[in-house]
Amino acid sequence: MSSPNSQSAEAGLHAVDYWQVIRNRYGIILLAFLLVFMTALVITYVMPKKYESTATLQVRSSAPSLEVLPGIVSRTASAVTQSFLQTEFEVITAQKTLDIVIDELDLTNHWNLDREEVRQSLAGMIDAENIRGTELIKIKVRASNPRDARMIAERVSKAYRLRRAELENKRSDQALAELREAVIAQEDLVEEKRRALTTLIRTERIPYVPTRSGQGQAYNEIDDARVAAQRYAELEAEKVRLESQIETLLRYSGPQLMTYAAGLNLPENVIRTLHPQYLEAQRTLDALKAGGLGENHPNVRQQKEVLDGLWSQLQDGVVALRETLNAQLELSKRQAEGLKKAANEKEDEAVTMGIARQSFDDARADFETAQALLEDLKIKEIGEQMQRRISEDPVIVHEEPVEAQAPVVPNVTLNLALGAIVGLIFGVGIAFLLEYLDTSVKTLEDVERYLQVPVLAVIPKDVGVLYKQSGMSPDAEAYRILRTNIEFNRKNPEDNAITVVSGGAGEGKSTTLVNLAYICAQGGYTTLMIDADLRRPRLHTFFDINNSVGLTNYLTTDLMLEDVILQTPVDNLYFMPSGILPADAAGILNSRRMSELIQDVKQRFDLVLVDSPPILGVSDASVLASEVDLTMIVVQHRKLPRNMLQRVKSTVEGVGGHVIGVVLNNVDVRSDSQYQYYTSYYTYYAPSDSPQPSGGAKPKSVAGSDGSGRSSSSKDQDDLY
Repeated sequence: MSSPNSQSAEAGLHAVDYWQVIRNRYGIILLAFLLVFMTALVITYVMPKKYESTATLQVRSSAPSLEVLPGIVSRTASAVTQSFLQTEFEVITAQKTLDIVIDELDLTNHWNLDREEVRQSLAGMIDAENIRGTELIKIKVRASNPRDARMIAERVSKAYRLRRAELENKRSDQALAELREAVIAQEDLVEEKRRALTTLIRTERIPYVPTRSGQGQAYNEIDDARVAAQRYAELEAEKVRLESQIETLLRYSGPQLMTYAAGLNLPENVIRTLHPQYLEAQRTLDALKAGGLGENHPNVRQQKEVLDGLWSQLQDGVVALRETLNAQLELSKRQAEGLKKAANEKEDEAVTMGIARQSFDDARADFETAQALLEDLKIKEIGEQMQRRISEDPVIVHEEPVEAQAPVVPNVTLNLALGAIVGLIFGVGIAFLLEYLDTSVKTLEDVERYLQVPVLAVIPKDVGVLYKQSGMSPDAEAYRILRTNIEFNRKNPEDNAITVVSGGAGEGKSTTLVNLAYICAQGGYTTLMIDADLRRPRLHTFFDINNSVGLTNYLTTDLMLEDVILQTPVDNLYFMPSGILPADAAGILNSRRMSELIQDVKQRFDLVLVDSPPILGVSDASVLASEVDLTMIVVQHRKLPRNMLQRVKSTVEGVGGHVIGVVLNNVDVRSDSQYQYYTSYYTYYAPSDSPQPSGGAKPKSVAGSDGSGRSSSSKDQDDLY
C-alpha cells in the first residue's frame, strides 16, 4: 500500500504536468482566449439596447381565515404558494390582460402590426418574478425605448389589478347567487316538512316537543311492557324456587329433613328456633349416658321426654312449613298468570304506538334538520354579503415603474466576463485536446519506452554553432554529455564510425554533428566530419568552405584521400565536403570504394562522424547506416510522431545498422521543467570575459581567424592531411 507521502507526491506531479501543458501551449490558449473575448466584445457592441422598467406588486390569495359572525368565516389573505404565483404569472401575460394594455396604449396603430402580432410581441417583453420569501412580485418590461418600457409596465400592472378585482367580484357574485338559490329551495323544503309533521300530529294525537338533536322522546308504552315482562320473569323464578323447596321437603325425612328445614329463610319458620334446641337436648342426653346413668335413671328419662317433645314440635313445624310453601306457590302462580296477560297487552300497545311515534319522530327529525340547514344557509348568505364589504384589495402596488436611465441589455461587464471565462476554458480545452492528440516525442521516457535505446543527450533550444561562440558557453556541456555517453555506450572501442540520421528534415542533425565534432576535437580526438548528405549538403556552410571537391569526387575518380579532406579552423577537426551532387546518390554511397573509405578513415582518425539525409525520405541514410559502425538518431522535441520514430529505428536495424542512442534536440527547457535537471549546467556555468582552454588539445579561437573564418595557425585550412 502506498504511503500518504507518495500519494501527495504523485498528485503534485500530476498538477505539474497539467501546468506544463498550459505553459507549452500558452500561445494556443492566448489565441483562443482573444478570439472568444473579441467575439463577445463584437456581439455586445452590435446587440440592440434594451431598457427595463419594473413595477412591484403585493399579490394576496383568498382563503377562509377570519370569523365575521359566529359560524361565519371570511376569505382573507393567506400565505401564497408557488403554484398560486405561477398561476398569477400566467394571468399577467394572458390574452385578456394584454388586450387591456393594447387598447389603452393603441399599440396596433403605434407598432403598425395586427392584434395577434402585437400580443405576441408584448408577451415577449413582459417578465414576472417573485421576490423570494415574500408576497411581492416584480413585473419587468424591456423595450428599446425607456418611455415605452415605463408606460407598458404601468399599464400591465393596472390591467392585472383590474383583472384580479374582476375575477374576485365575479367569484363573489356567483357564490352569492348560488347561496340565494339554495336558501329559496331550502325554504320550500322546510315548508313541505312542516305540513307533513302537522298532519301526523293531528292524526296520531301526539304532542309535539321541539328538539335540536333530531331524536324522538322515549316510548312510555314500551317501558311499561318491558317492566311487566321483567316482573313476570321474576315471578316465574320465584315459583320455580318454591316448587324446588317443596319437593325437597317431601323427599327428606328424619334429622336430614330437620336440618334442611332449619336452613329455609321463610317467615314463621319455627324449625329454625326448635332445631338448635333439639340438638342441644340430644347432646345433654348423650352426656348423661356418658356419665354412667342408665336408661331408667330419672334424669335420663326426663331428658328423653324433653327430647321427644321437641321432636314432636319439629314435625308439626315441618307440616306447617309445607302448607306455607304451598300457599306461596299458589299465590305466585296466580300473580304470574295476571302479569303475563298484562305484559302481552302492553306489548301489543307498545308496538302500535311505536310505529306511530317512529313516523312522527322521522317527520320531526326531517323538519328540524331542514330548518337547521336553512338557518345555516341564511347565515352564510349574510356572511358573503358582509365579505364583499370588508374584503381586502387582492393586488397592492408598492412601486410604480420609472424610466430607466441606462440599458440593461447588453450587460457589457457580464458579457465580457463570460467571454473571458469561456475563452480561457476553451483555450485550455483546446490545449489539452491538442496535447492528447499529439503523438510526438515529449519526454525521455517516451524515447526509451518506444525505442528501447538510451537518450544520449538533451540539447536545449536555439543552440548555435559552438566553435563560433566565445568564452565558456553553457551550451557546450550538453555535447560533452553526449560525447561521454557515446564513449560509455559503444561496446567496442574500435567502433568509431558513426552516422547521424533523423526522421525528417530540419531536426538539427547537421548542427548536432558539427557541435559534437567540435567538442570531441576539443577533447583531443582527431575527428573527421563527412558530409554524406548528397541531397542537401550543409556542413560546408558552417565553416564557409567550398564543397565543389569532396566525397563524390573521391568515390567517382582516382583522387587521393588527402585531396578531399580539409582541416577546419579548430585543431584536431577535419572535414570532407560532399562534392558535386550526383544523379544517383544511393548508388555511389553503396559502392565498394565507399566501404573502403570508411575503413580507411577509421584507421586514420579517432572519430568519424558521417552526416546523412533524412532516413525516411531517401535510401541514402540506410546505405550509410549499413556501412558505419554505429548510428545516432537525432529527434527534435515535440515534432516527430512516435510511430515514425519507431520506423526510423526499424529502418536502421533492417539494413544491419546498430542504433547507439537518441539525441533529443531543440528542447525548450524554460517551458518543459522536467528537462531542467538534465540542463542544470546553465545555472552552474557563468559567462566569463576570456575563453578558458579545455583539457585536451588546444583549439583555435575565433579571434585568431581572419574575416573569412580561416585559422591563422601554421597549418592552412586547405592543407591536406
